[in-house]
Amino acid sequence: MPEDTAPARNSTWSPVASALVAEVLRANGAGFRVRLRVHGESMLPALWPGSVVEVEGCSLGDVRVGEIVLALRQGRLFLHRLVALGQNEFVLCGDSMPGPDPQYSAQALLGRLAGVDGGRIAFRPSRWLGWGSTRSRAVGMLLCHFRVARRVALRLHLCRNAAAREFRIPGPAAEFGSAGRSAR
Repeated sequence: MPEDTAPARNSTWSPVASALVAEVLRANGAGFRVRLRVHGESMLPALWPGSVVEVEGCSLGDVRVGEIVLALRQGRLFLHRLVALGQNEFVLCGDSMPGPDPQYSAQALLGRLAGVDGGRIAFRPSRWLGWGSTRSRAVGMLLCHFRVARRVALRLHLCRNAAAREFRIPGPAAEFGSAGRSAR
């Protein structure tokens, strides 16, 4: 298993914060959105550490296989790709993880990825359905099984973000909560 299966080193996320996000999404229903900062590496290359994601509340009937969804299990948030869908359960898998997560119950689903701002590039997740999700999963498997490739990709990402920060105009900044290293 990749080293990123442990909680994020610099994450201040807690089970209480995860429960709060879950409660807000469940209470406000479909269409309500929250923003979170990703700290994990399991969704490389679709989601990078430091990316700010927007998650839209939805039910199990609203999602399709191939979408990236947010789920809650044992006080932790997981932002992974939906790989199997049943009537009252579903299975997720990180793009750069060797195997799927354990099965989730329908109540664990909180929402689906509605957008990403990774610094310089923003995209809508619908682009990643079909061929895009297959390509992301293939590159993710490469990063899963070849640690050197993973380290090089993360180092390049870090350098790119550092260079982008140098040229930004300072403004009000808000640190969004982390979905934990396991929320990817």
